[in-house]
Amino acid sequence: MSGTRLTGETRTRIRTRAAQLYLAGCTIESVARQIGRSYGTARTLLLEAGVRLRKPGGLRATSFR
Repeated sequence: MSGTRLTGETRTRIRTRAAQLYLAGCTIESVARQIGRSYGTARTLLLEAGVRLRKPGGLRATSFR
């Protein structure tokens, strides 16, 4: 599917799926693989969907001493 232009209902459907995956905890890279698109396209779709992106690096373990 990669390489074809996303428009109309198809774009809406894939954008919604990308948002669901990301909000469920997937990384943008993982979302991209699952929707069959590039990292850049996945990121653009997430932003179009109004998703607030997490900071790079994810959660860090805190050590207690």
